[in-house]
Amino acid sequence: MADVKKKKDGDANRDPISKTPGAHPVGVGVGGAGGAAAGAAIGGAVGGPPGALVGGAVGAVAGGLAGKGAAESVNPTEEDAYWRDHYKTTTYAKADPYDRWRPAYEHGWSSYDRNRGKTFEQAEPDVRRDWEKTPHAKDLTWDKAKHATRDAWHRVEKAIPGDADKDGR
Repeated sequence: MADVKKKKDGDANRDPISKTPGAHPVGVGVGGAGGAAAGAAIGGAVGGPPGALVGGAVGAVAGGLAGKGAAESVNPTEEDAYWRDHYKTTTYAKADPYDRWRPAYEHGWSSYDRNRGKTFEQAEPDVRRDWEKTPHAKDLTWDKAKHATRDAWHRVEKAIPGDADKDGR
């Protein structure tokens, strides 16, 4: 039981400085950098060098918030808890311990974000290639892992407003 709590605490996306759960420093950083560049370009075009400074600062804040929002679209702690509670309802995993299937579920929820706008079928060659590079592929071949990966992908897709990949899900 202590291992499960330790694992969940480690997956809480904690801020590296404040240790607050739910932080997404990579998403914020990527968004902030992109926003700063865009803001500086627009501000510079309108107001010269002073406009570029102001535009860059405003763009960094807006981009950072957008990056955090994108990173929060998938909460790995919630996804792990969901699949831990529900994996036995599937036809492919119910006879095994959850830890055998967890890497495939994680691969699905993380692959969705990297392949936004694509259907699972469109992204599958890349998702498969990425799976086969992991050490988990030795224990769980793609032909088996893809079921859990696809299920996790579709669960994340359904949680995000709209139908970005236009597949009706």
